[in-house]
Amino acid sequence: MSSSPPPTIWDQHFSAAGGYKYGEQPNAFLVQQAARLPRGASVLLPGDGEGRNGVWLAEQGHRVTSVDGSAVGLARAQDLARRRGVTLSTQHADLGDWSPGPAGFDAVVSIYLHLPPALRPAVHRKLVQALRPGGLLILEAFHPDQLPLTSGGPKDAAMLYTLPMLRDDFGPDMQELLAEETGTVLDEGPGHHGPARVTRWVGRKAAAA
Repeated sequence: MSSSPPPTIWDQHFSAAGGYKYGEQPNAFLVQQAARLPRGASVLLPGDGEGRNGVWLAEQGHRVTSVDGSAVGLARAQDLARRRGVTLSTQHADLGDWSPGPAGFDAVVSIYLHLPPALRPAVHRKLVQALRPGGLLILEAFHPDQLPLTSGGPKDAAMLYTLPMLRDDFGPDMQELLAEETGTVLDEGPGHHGPARVTRWVGRKAAAA
């Protein structure tokens, strides 16, 4: 793995937020989908930020690895894990350079991980490669229709996700279990609050031949 990345704009965002920028509670879609996970699953969370989702999954008995480019976010994730009495494995890495290794996880959870087009397809392919056969990928991200709304997300349409884009990225090795572009109302700290338009996708990696 490459050396730790330098400070990022996300260090500034997390430091300036005072409290947890996206709150301390898990994403609602993840909570809805978590029943799909096997007991005691090994779960990878790229872009887990301050750890609200990783810590919640650890509370459910899963073995969690959270990866993020922000050292500030990961420090807050470890603090949240200590306060909740669970163990969280963290990796400080630039997702553009990072590689999780092949077939090491039962599930990957990607919640509001927005990547530029130059990185997104390759990172998404790495997430598929990180799954064991039969492993699950759970994703929620903002849709391009989010642009005029004020509930969060990048203000660059190229960094917002559609279902055709995700299907192209994840490729034929993933069996689609759930796919929707829909409206929701977010209540995730000051960073995500109010009506939103999102893209949701859940898939299972094909079993080995």
